[in-house]
Amino acid sequence: MPPLIKSTLLIITALFPIVNPLGSAPIFLSLTGYYSAEERKILSWRIAVNSFLLLVVSYFIGTHILAFFGISLPVVQVGGGLVVATTGWVILKQKEDEAPVQKNVSGAVDMHDLSQKAFYPLTLPLTVGPGSISIAITLGANEPHGTDRLVLSVIGAIIGSLAISISVYLCYAFADRLARALGATSMSVIMRLSAFLLVCIGVQIIWNGTSALLKSVLNAVH
Repeated sequence: MPPLIKSTLLIITALFPIVNPLGSAPIFLSLTGYYSAEERKILSWRIAVNSFLLLVVSYFIGTHILAFFGISLPVVQVGGGLVVATTGWVILKQKEDEAPVQKNVSGAVDMHDLSQKAFYPLTLPLTVGPGSISIAITLGANEPHGTDRLVLSVIGAIIGSLAISISVYLCYAFADRLARALGATSMSVIMRLSAFLLVCIGVQIIWNGTSALLKSVLNAVH
């Protein structure tokens, strides 16, 4: 598989189940029921832009922040891989009646409030929460070395984040139609498959970090 496609699919596969625009769309619809269809589309666009920026910044700058605090890359890989695998396992085992309940957003419709409400609570934490940010940082720390592969990884991360943001816009802007078109069974199947892939990705990241730690220990012994 070409490295660019592989990097793009990795971002989408790891982050899509956590961002979960399909599962969040009904919640978004309930929180924005007092908006008109046009206002909901404007709000959805701003949420998508915010989500893209949060994911990209976490992917590219997160490792530098960790380096500032003196945390090594293999430790980030092990810890982040545990977060990824655990999150996927929780989603995989989650029952249909255990979905988190969101509080209603109160207040009258005001176009000047769209930007503020688009970020909190509709972008953070409803769409891109701590789990998504942690996974984006972990994937950024796990990016391949080498100039050519690094460039492809960066492009793949941008394309993957853009694809997720577009899916957020589509699911939110047309949440009312999506609720009628998709049944509970189809949504459950999609999320279970994505969660299993997420567990596998988490295990792979853990193995990458563990291998690096073991090599460093063996080199220190010798």
